[in-house]
Amino acid sequence: MTTNGTGAEVVVDLDAIAANTAVLRGRVGRPLMAVVKADGYGHGLVPAARAALAGGADQLGVAVLAEALALRAAGVTAPVLAWLNGPGADVAAALAADVEVSVNAGWGLAEVVAAARATGRPARLHLFADTGLSREGAPMTEWPELVAAAARAQADGDVSVVGLWSHLAYADAPTHPTIAAQVRVFEEAVAIARAAGLTDARRHLANSAATVALPDTWFDMVRPGVAVYGLDPLGGDAADHGLRPAMTVRARVALTKRVRAGAGVSYGHTYTTPAETTLALVPVGYADGVPRAGGNSAPVLAAGAQRTIAGRVCMDQFVLDVGDATVSPGDEVVLWGPGDRGEPTAQQWADATGTIHYELVTRVGGRFTRRYTGSAGAV
Repeated sequence: MTTNGTGAEVVVDLDAIAANTAVLRGRVGRPLMAVVKADGYGHGLVPAARAALAGGADQLGVAVLAEALALRAAGVTAPVLAWLNGPGADVAAALAADVEVSVNAGWGLAEVVAAARATGRPARLHLFADTGLSREGAPMTEWPELVAAAARAQADGDVSVVGLWSHLAYADAPTHPTIAAQVRVFEEAVAIARAAGLTDARRHLANSAATVALPDTWFDMVRPGVAVYGLDPLGGDAADHGLRPAMTVRARVALTKRVRAGAGVSYGHTYTTPAETTLALVPVGYADGVPRAGGNSAPVLAAGAQRTIAGRVCMDQFVLDVGDATVSPGDEVVLWGPGDRGEPTAQQWADATGTIHYELVTRVGGRFTRRYTGSAGAV
């Protein structure tokens, strides 16, 4: 039992992360960037990164520079790309730590060049093209100018353009027509860069969904995120892709009580007991990342069976109706896990709460402690 007073913990299987990485790397047969942003998708930035590298990842990807610098501070020496850098980002710190950076626009390139000149350390640079997501990335109307400026900076010795990349809008719907359209635009962007002399830059487009389902998007390197943690980016069964969920979320019953038929349960009495029954109180709630939308919908393994949360999820707790099952304070309940012990999966929770498993695993925290099993990447 954990020592946080609630018995609540997130258990992360590092060997599963390594094995998932190896499966993906073997599938594509080319370099793989394991994405470990958002605290390793809620699995822990540094342990997840080390496990992915142990599984054969060639480099790591993070969103913000602070994540990359945290990896370096922990002694991770593998190549790292940080891509979500706003004006005034400490590019000099990135260059000093041998972190690769991405730019979307001319002002970003100018900041990278200035940092390279100030530090005397050429930047390893990726250029991001917006091929149809309309989020980050330089639009094609601005792409030729950005490429030309980057080529000049490379000729001046201020940068080395090592990556050309983009991101897909509909990879989780493998037959969607936008995929082929984005691939065509990406190939146009690459051709413009090649014509400008950026001939050594590695092309990468495929996220998790594309890595498992769209070989035409693999190019020179793939960039999976959620699949590294054993979750199916297509919303199905991860085992179909040879993946195993690495996260198990568990807690312990804090209180049990016998109540009459017709008893209203939790705020608003959105659940009423249909018969005399036993209620079990679980001391985690939406402050800990348990979705409030899980009330009367989300499944939990308790007393040997999956049971739906009874009534609303509160800030610190929720209630289960376990009927006549034997349950005592201190008994384990499992919110989600790999699913092979009868527990729900994160995908089941996502389906029940109208969200995606990405949100669930990255938000769970609060009073949950995190514990690691397995030895992959151990220092």
